[in-house]
Amino acid sequence: MEDLLLKKCSKCGNLVKVVGPLRCQSLSCCDQRMVTLEPNSEDASFEKHVPTYEIKDDKLIVTVNHVMEKEHFIEWICFKTENKEEFVYLTKEAKATFQYEKGKLYAYCNKHGLWSKEV
Repeated sequence: MEDLLLKKCSKCGNLVKVVGPLRCQSLSCCDQRMVTLEPNSEDASFEKHVPTYEIKDDKLIVTVNHVMEKEHFIEWICFKTENKEEFVYLTKEAKATFQYEKGKLYAYCNKHGLWSKEV
């Protein structure tokens, strides 16, 4: 299973999800190349970003122990399996629920980027 392929504009912050294989050399925004986001998988600071989960009644309950403030928050959590990707866009708490199966979790922090964990 391939990782999510996300490109980000370093100037304006636009985030683009590439669907399928990337067939061109680069994507551009604001007259510059967008950078590929590589997911981090280890928390090294006080702030936590790596999603954690528990399995309960065939449900995958995902949380990120992170602040949800106006200027600093987890924007979304994604669960990617071999056959699907599900995004939950967050507002008040960094929590989402998915049907349990093997896959990979992603969390996106508006300040510190993309984080992942295998399920």
